[in-house]
Amino acid sequence: MTQPYTGGCACGAIRYSTPHAPIFQNHCQCSDCRRRSGTGHGSYLTFPARAEMAITGEATEWEIAADSGQQKSHAFCPVCGTPLFVRFSGMPELIAVHAGSLDEPERFAPQVLTYRVRGLAWDALDPALQAFERMPTA
Repeated sequence: MTQPYTGGCACGAIRYSTPHAPIFQNHCQCSDCRRRSGTGHGSYLTFPARAEMAITGEATEWEIAADSGQQKSHAFCPVCGTPLFVRFSGMPELIAVHAGSLDEPERFAPQVLTYRVRGLAWDALDPALQAFERMPTA
């Protein structure tokens, strides 16, 4: 049994917990992730069974068309602004949390780099990571 993954926003108004292990961990250099993070990439852990993730507090959500053309719904704390999670219209059973929102961010273990095609020269990431020009398919 995996130790639960827990996290939340900076002010504590929103908390989440899941008993599941992540099925995908990545850095993403798409233009959306770069803008939202204010850096060269976003870092995420994607979990199965979104319905089994306990979320307390009310997040504010907004939608955007991703580089892939799919709709993504971003959630953040309306009090402190911390980005918390992302949901995908094309994969409604999944939820991705921002690595920095974890209570134990050292549990984040990136497996791949996605959307390298959008990467900026100054955003140097681990060259040992498998890199995909866009999002890999199953």
